[in-house]
Amino acid sequence: MESKQQPSNKNYSDILRYASIGTQIFVGLGLAVFIGLKADKWLKISAPLLVIILPVMVLAGFIYKIVKETSKQKDTDAKK
Repeated sequence: MESKQQPSNKNYSDILRYASIGTQIFVGLGLAVFIGLKADKWLKISAPLLVIILPVMVLAGFIYKIVKETSKQKDTDAKK
């Protein structure tokens, strides 16, 4: 009989961390698009300028955050 190994707590914490990051990205992009739409209407801009700029800024911020966190994690893993 094959024994099924239970996933460790580290695997669960990794899954939760990545699910959290994914949720933050989707919510951040949704809010950026919504705010961009409202701001474009309020400023009476005919082209969807802020609808494009705000989500790009949010993505850049998330990429920076992810790179910063992963580089910090590599540093701590290398010290062990």
